[in-house]
Amino acid sequence: MFSKRTIVVLAILLTGGMIAASTAFAAGSGSSSQRPARKSDYTKAVAAVKAGNFSTAIALMEKVVARDSRHADGYNYLAFSHRKLGHFDLAMKYYRKALAIDAKHKGAHEYIGELYLQLGNLAKAKAHLARLDSICWFGCEAYDDLKAAIKRHEAKKGG
Repeated sequence: MFSKRTIVVLAILLTGGMIAASTAFAAGSGSSSQRPARKSDYTKAVAAVKAGNFSTAIALMEKVVARDSRHADGYNYLAFSHRKLGHFDLAMKYYRKALAIDAKHKGAHEYIGELYLQLGNLAKAKAHLARLDSICWFGCEAYDDLKAAIKRHEAKKGG
């Protein structure tokens, strides 16, 4: 038979699927004469991150978090961009802010773990890996990526 945890997870997934389906129907039921929405600063910033334009991403994401100080994803992308540019103090500040807003933010745990590796603090990176392990019940990409980064870091230190 199924464990209580499995039944709860299945119930949540089924409920979420029904909500998503009804939301998708409602979202697509508008008239075709509506103008498409202008790209938001957040959308532009995410595109800039993906393109490796970190300075542009920072400028845009600063606007996002200025408008919404509880935007964990915004702080995570802001931190990521600063980290990629070598601004480690700012990156740490913004990762911590993202995690203060959302203690289970998978991306922030992964990336702050990677920052700790860059700073040579393997123990703190492993602490964030352990946190991801508790957040990701069935595994997740953030956990897998940080675990791989830790393995690479350990191999480099050992060889």
